[in-house]
Amino acid sequence: MSRKPPVLPSFEPGVPAAEGFIPLSIPKLAGNEWRYVRECLDTNWVSSVGAFVERFEREVAARVGARFGVATASGTAALHISLLLSGVGPGDEVILPTLTFIAPANAIRYVGAIPLLLDVDPATWQLDPRKTLDFLEKGCIWEEGRLVNRATGRRVRAIMPVHILGHPVDLDPILETARKFGLAVIEDATESLGARYKDRHVGNLGDIGCFSFNGNKIITSGGGGMIVTNDEAAARRARYLTTQAKDDPIEYVHGELGYNYRLTNLQAALGVAQLEQLTDFIADKRRIAQRYREMLSSLPGISMPEEAPWATSTWWLSTISIDAGMFGSDSRTLLRRLLDRKIQCRPL
Repeated sequence: MSRKPPVLPSFEPGVPAAEGFIPLSIPKLAGNEWRYVRECLDTNWVSSVGAFVERFEREVAARVGARFGVATASGTAALHISLLLSGVGPGDEVILPTLTFIAPANAIRYVGAIPLLLDVDPATWQLDPRKTLDFLEKGCIWEEGRLVNRATGRRVRAIMPVHILGHPVDLDPILETARKFGLAVIEDATESLGARYKDRHVGNLGDIGCFSFNGNKIITSGGGGMIVTNDEAAARRARYLTTQAKDDPIEYVHGELGYNYRLTNLQAALGVAQLEQLTDFIADKRRIAQRYREMLSSLPGISMPEEAPWATSTWWLSTISIDAGMFGSDSRTLLRRLLDRKIQCRPL
């Protein structure tokens, strides 16, 4: 009989985990979180309007060097709206890396488009710029001013590089390729707030960028996301679409399909407090990754992704790859052994 995977011990933030259990990721609430949230409660500004929403938008944008920020209910919501802002629609294709969380693929499907999966660079685990260029040059043709995938007949409309696990994508060649072929670049930086590419913040290098503040991210608002852009019209439309496409501040008039995607003031208060600690959080993550690297270096068959010379990774999530032949067992066996010892881990 095959052995069933062990059941993870249950735990909730703020509640002691099962005795001896080491969670994969928990938020660190060590700053002004209580103070700012209490201010929301004391003033009754708890919903999607309030000073902390505006402050969070302003401070996240400033942090990455963008002109505008628009807070959203989730990173997925930010990706969805960014696709709409980029003109992606039914039947279009959007280039996406094979290694990614499901959210960008879901967001692409929300607008009726199709994810077009291209391979990643094995050294960085990020979307491979050379394979992206090769596909567009050899796998696509121009038809009546539209870039069309030869294999499917669909229009290729955008590239969505995903900065996986806190490490930047090699963006300059991808941006050059996008300009050459007239494609929008939507940065999925939902895992990588604070990461830098050639000393520039990710999320503010393409046409539009998206961040996530889920409970396991480098900073958290309990849930939420952010769109950043340097285009004032795009920011204004993002705010409109995320607020049910409401045309008038008083009247219940809605000119088109909108979405209930706004972040609450309570969540933004938590996010502002977390953002104040981002530099320290990144330093901690980098120290942890280095410690893992040093401790695992003597084990045959186990390796960690390298930091590219042009990158400053946040090492949001420390990950390893396993050569089963050299290590003596495969990744699933190791995962079960770690879980048996109350060490939470996940497969990629």
